[in-house]
Amino acid sequence: METRKVILELRTKRGLSQDELAEKVMVTRQAVSRWENGETVPNTETLKLLSKEFDVSINTLLGEPRKLICQCCGMPLEDDSIIGRDSDGSLNEDYCKWCYADGTYTYSDMDELIDVCVRNMVSENFTEEQARSYMKELLPKLDYWKRYEELSDNGQFEAFKKQLIKEINDLHIRCQRSCSRTGSL
Repeated sequence: METRKVILELRTKRGLSQDELAEKVMVTRQAVSRWENGETVPNTETLKLLSKEFDVSINTLLGEPRKLICQCCGMPLEDDSIIGRDSDGSLNEDYCKWCYADGTYTYSDMDELIDVCVRNMVSENFTEEQARSYMKELLPKLDYWKRYEELSDNGQFEAFKKQLIKEINDLHIRCQRSCSRTGSL
């Protein structure tokens, strides 16, 4: 479907006038009219605002000109409902919601991801061995795993979290001991 038709359909489904949509994405009513007539296409920043307003991917707004796949697990992103989201709630077309949620990457271990994927891929036409082999070949080619060193914190957050929990637990124990001696809470 063409961008003009997508925008018109989404706007009318929401019951918005051209003026109301224009106000929401900070453009003129004439700009909305030009999009819907196919005279122009929204710029990148406006596409982001439209994506957020209509809760659809930019790819959907553009009439799905490219096939999206999760850059962590390789799953086809054929439906906006399975696309991951950034911490501000906007869609992130690079990842599925199982690999990336609320701005956080879910997997840091390729073997763990392969195990999860293989369990979901095995069928009459795909053996476990075939699925595992396919994933071991595919994953290193995806952007997430190519850039893993850059994206990961090398376990620093997990170490920080464990240290913080230990410190909180130690404070609680000390407080209970001192409180029981003084008779106060």
